[in-house]
Amino acid sequence: MMTQRISMIAGREFTATVSSKGFLVGLLLVPAILGLSFVLGPRVFNSRGPNIVGQVAVSDSTGSVTSELRAALTPEAITARRARALKNSATPGGQPDIQGPSPAIPSISVIDRPPAEPLQTGKDWLLQHAAASQRHLALVVVHPDAVVRQGTNSEYGSYDLYVSSRLDGGTEAVIFDGMQQALRSARLKADGIDPAAVQTSMIVVKPISITVGATGERLTQRGFARLLPVFCGVLVLVGVITGGQMLMVSTVEEKSSRVVEVLLAAVSPLELMWGKLLGQLGVGLLMLAVYLGLGLLALVQYSMMGMIDPMLLVYVVVFYFLAYLVYSALMLAIGAAVSRTADAQSLVGPVMLSMIIPNALVPMIGQAPNSVLSVLISFIPPFNSIAMLARLASGTPPPLWQVFGSIVAGLAGACIAVWFASKVFKIGLLIHGRPPNVSTLLRWARMA
Repeated sequence: MMTQRISMIAGREFTATVSSKGFLVGLLLVPAILGLSFVLGPRVFNSRGPNIVGQVAVSDSTGSVTSELRAALTPEAITARRARALKNSATPGGQPDIQGPSPAIPSISVIDRPPAEPLQTGKDWLLQHAAASQRHLALVVVHPDAVVRQGTNSEYGSYDLYVSSRLDGGTEAVIFDGMQQALRSARLKADGIDPAAVQTSMIVVKPISITVGATGERLTQRGFARLLPVFCGVLVLVGVITGGQMLMVSTVEEKSSRVVEVLLAAVSPLELMWGKLLGQLGVGLLMLAVYLGLGLLALVQYSMMGMIDPMLLVYVVVFYFLAYLVYSALMLAIGAAVSRTADAQSLVGPVMLSMIIPNALVPMIGQAPNSVLSVLISFIPPFNSIAMLARLASGTPPPLWQVFGSIVAGLAGACIAVWFASKVFKIGLLIHGRPPNVSTLLRWARMA
């Protein structure tokens, strides 16, 4: 009979929350926008921009850089450099470490300017308007010692680059890379060294990094490993804060409107408390499922499903449950103790702070998951849920005995929090007037 009453209250709480317009908009609108960005993001990023066509003038006093730059700015050479850069930044799965825009290959023609020509004449050339296929993009002035060092100077000279005001950053980067390759080739040839042989000797293929742990081997992805603990911490934080706030606000509203007196005529305070806790737990799990689904969709879209351990999803649910019981029970106790939402602010502050502290430490825990601080905080409720989840999501997850030890500590913390909340809930529901402080809540717990 008691179980039936609790389930009825939980169902009422769940239905009342998920059927509200505000919840539906918050639950569906944000995931819809994120899901659309995950689906369209790769396609938008991989779309090519407009083709850039134009001329780069070179004033080359050395006589050997212009020809090298002309070869370095051919579409084939630009494509080869981009392919090498993507290969060097590839993840173990063969995908680029950061998938960004794929700009079009510019079509650049290199023309000579007389070395003795005044610099201002070259600048004036940049300002001249030309046909779209002959846009004046940039002027390169090569220093006399850019290829062969002069005198006792141990360093090479460089070059000056003057660009048009209409030149985009991507094309300027292409010109810069081309000048780097041109100067290197010209200097090597001046010293009697084959540039192709040097280029070949400089290529080192990035190996596939595999993390070996007690539970087996898995592919390594450093950038993803840095973001995953933060994502897990934020996921639990948002879910717990949302559920706890809803519990507190609904309890205050029912108490101030005297609805709670009607409810207590049919059920006991303990049954009412457990019904509200379980009802909002269902709401939180629904939100968790939606956002976990979005995360998995993003991993599928970016071909990174191999980067995540399936057991991590189970741990997210387990530690969310533990964190929810602790914080929601405390928020429920605060809601029962006050008669207005404004009166709860002084009591909510410490609870919110205890949620923010472990999340602020998540980046450090993810970077050093086996440090003394990370291990210690994994066994201290209520911080342990977020701390252990960050360790599990890191590149070097903890041993299983620490995981189960943290779960046991979390269960102990949840039992204490629920016990405390039940005592405060029993007395505070029917008390109106001046809002209590922390010492009053502790006295109520002893009295009950």
